Amino acid sequence: MAEETPPVDEMHYETLAQDALRGVIRSALERAALPEGIPGAHHFYVTFKTRAPGVSVPPDILAKYPDEMTVILQHQYWDLKVEPTRFSVMLKFGGMPKVLAMPYTAVTRFYDPSVQFLLQFEAPETVEEVAAEAAATSTERALPTGDDDGPKVVSLDQFRKK
Repeated sequence: MAEETPPVDEMHYETLAQDALRGVIRSALERAALPEGIPGAHHFYVTFKTRAPGVSVPPDILAKYPDEMTVILQHQYWDLKVEPTRFSVMLKFGGMPKVLAMPYTAVTRFYDPSVQFLLQFEAPETVEEVAAEAAATSTERALPTGDDDGPKVVSLDQFRKK
């Protein structure tokens, strides 16, 4: 009996679904950015990877939260700017205003406890992981094979899901 190969998802439905759900976060933040602010008892816990590509966090905050951080948007937030692929907000830490900015892809959890609404996402690669992969890939390309006419060996590790 011949084994059938599993179908290949060339539509990338998992990625499409993740992007659509991140659109829910964007829409909720757009409402929060209106002059009226967040309606009713709603408030948001936004957890994100502090070292994901595109994240901007002040160095002192990054030192305290080197991997992941949760911020709460309820009553005291300022200058919430919502863009198609990212958002930024000013929060106070120890009474000092600090601006945090991140792409939606850096968000790992979005939770509104007032209605028990939770979205959870796979953690994005960090800047360090992306740099390490790029370095490994360029090293693999730079290694001489010895015989340019023979078959090439390519590592598939860079294409595997983590």
